[in-house]
Amino acid sequence: MEYITFYNGNTMPKVGLGTFRVENNDQLKASVQYAIEQGYRSIDTAMIYQNEEKVGEGIKAGIAAAGLKRSDVFITSKLWLDDYGRTNVAAAYQTSLDKLGLDYLDLYLMHWPGTDEDLMIETWQGMEDLLKDNKVKNIGVSNFHPHHLEALLSHASIKPVINQVEFHPYLTQSDLNLYLNAQRIQMESWSPLMNAQILEDETVEQIAEEVDKSPAQVIIRWNLQHDVVVIPKSVTPSRIKENIQVFDFELTDNQMQRLDDLNQNKRVGPDPEHYEGHK
Repeated sequence: MEYITFYNGNTMPKVGLGTFRVENNDQLKASVQYAIEQGYRSIDTAMIYQNEEKVGEGIKAGIAAAGLKRSDVFITSKLWLDDYGRTNVAAAYQTSLDKLGLDYLDLYLMHWPGTDEDLMIETWQGMEDLLKDNKVKNIGVSNFHPHHLEALLSHASIKPVINQVEFHPYLTQSDLNLYLNAQRIQMESWSPLMNAQILEDETVEQIAEEVDKSPAQVIIRWNLQHDVVVIPKSVTPSRIKENIQVFDFELTDNQMQRLDDLNQNKRVGPDPEHYEGHK
């Protein structure tokens, strides 16, 4: 596994396992355990996924099976919009910890900016409280545009370490990426494979043939070469294993450009500009 380093000096694995839209069942537990056994050192979940219990069981089983310590695995969860407000953050965080069966998280994120800027800023202050009280290792945001971050940073005493956003060759978000680089805020990609839609793209398939890798491995590698942390989701053992085998090849500048040129500003998830958290 390779790692990135946040501006605060803490590190995070470059590739992790996503669990969005994976049911809270024993298949999920087995998938998380298998991922850790195969070398994954980062697991991502969220309160709204309603699967923190089985993710937690899988983490515990995986750590035991691989002979690891808790500190060897980087765990992320997220604060949902219903729990926004400075005084609500600590209780929501504790609920996630209890469901996961953990004493702390390595990363806790505000899941969306929402449409109430004052509430967003106040909620971030609650996130800062968690960090100042040594309850969490790192705090960050998800689905924030530059203007959301500008508003946040104008009131924040602690800068987010990361912004987890939708990012794939059909939505390259180059302006956001430039902004995050300038701010030294790490970019992380959710739904990097576009729910498998991107894997059938002709250009992706061509490049996969050129490098003798799978289309999924090509997209994950494309993320890494953009210095983006990536969390592909799968419950299939063969794909879980395949998705982490991305450190033994590189895409050429030409191949990277061909993938960049696929951009359509196309989202598979909600637009953060207007999203208020409707389930």
